[in-house]
Amino acid sequence: MEMFKNTESEVRVYSRAFPIIFNRAKNATLYAEDGTAYLDFLAGAGSLNYGHNNDHLKKALLAYIESDGVSQGLDMFTRAKYDFMESYKTVILEPRGLDYKMQFTGPTGTNCVEAAMKLARKVKGRDGIISFTNGFHGVSLGAVAATGNKHHRGGAGVPLGSVSFMPYCNYLGDEVDTIRMMDKMLSDNSSGVDLPAAVIVEAIQGEGGLNAASAQWLRDLEKLCKKHDILLIVDDIQSGNGRSGDFFSFEEAGITPDIVTVSKSLSGYGLPMALVLLKPELDVWASGEHNGTFRGNSMAFVTARTAIETYWRDDNFLKEIRAKSEILRDGLKAICDKYGSGQFKLKGRGMMRGIACQSGDIAGQISKAAFTRNLIIETAGPEDEVVKCLMPLTITEDDLKKGLKLLSESVDEVMKGQMSQAS
Repeated sequence: MEMFKNTESEVRVYSRAFPIIFNRAKNATLYAEDGTAYLDFLAGAGSLNYGHNNDHLKKALLAYIESDGVSQGLDMFTRAKYDFMESYKTVILEPRGLDYKMQFTGPTGTNCVEAAMKLARKVKGRDGIISFTNGFHGVSLGAVAATGNKHHRGGAGVPLGSVSFMPYCNYLGDEVDTIRMMDKMLSDNSSGVDLPAAVIVEAIQGEGGLNAASAQWLRDLEKLCKKHDILLIVDDIQSGNGRSGDFFSFEEAGITPDIVTVSKSLSGYGLPMALVLLKPELDVWASGEHNGTFRGNSMAFVTARTAIETYWRDDNFLKEIRAKSEILRDGLKAICDKYGSGQFKLKGRGMMRGIACQSGDIAGQISKAAFTRNLIIETAGPEDEVVKCLMPLTITEDDLKKGLKLLSESVDEVMKGQMSQAS
């Protein structure tokens, strides 16, 4: 432990909440060096939708390495890239009626957000971007300018501009139509809001507190963008790849974004990989205008293709996700119902759910209590007030129910302590 504490930067996050050395992992379980098993409701911050060391993906990856497959391809043509692109196009995009070109960016989600916003500005010849309250899109300078959280914005060290923020779905309450408000401001030459190049939005806000936009709100947002000649960018980095209960988080709304950013669980194995999906007519890049050495992570292409071929050729896996989503929803709802809506509120959609607590302090105590029960679960939201469930989609129903039981016991412990303090 002293090596980490004395040598690693203070910028570290998760090791503070879970201060233990892990050396092995399988599906939804992490193992400490002493062999203690921890149920993982974090899943690499949503980058392990198919679990730790998925057997199907591991077999394909090991075979590729053993065959001396190209490990670093820059953006050259490789068999691994071709096979991934073919599978993604024929299994994911075409059945959903989506006609997108694929841009492989640097391997992080924030880099594909940077590329998406840069492209939108180039296409429209306007520098502005509209983002939303509680939105999170990364912490590199362009992406953090579109991120609402004060803590992350404060780390930039320079002024952040060219992004305007609008209220997200239900941010001002159920009775306020925030799309109508946006339309008014964009239509009024004296509103002070200049016509942007693009709007960037998460269908489910992950780091922002598991706020889920309604399907109608997303449809209205798409109409608004078309009315004002604005590109619609959907950030599907955390809520995509099956997490929402559909492969893409925007499918439920029936919309077709102009640009989609994808990363996290795209590779399926926790390997770094990021992708921008863009309508063909938007592909106005000059060669090398947005590049990076690690656009060609062939090992990620291999595992990503294997994930698609293994889990998305039919709807069986999707049915499993939706069934587990109901178990997750019911388990969290039972916690909320036990203590009343004044104490906890159910948040999120699909297998991207959690409970909003009265304060970040309470949520933090619940996460700590869960860790003592060998359950790893994080918090999110503007004040870290949401206990956030991001278990692997491949988690067994028994482990899912076990984790919910441990979470419920952790809530009970914290609430008992709260009641004792109040008395």
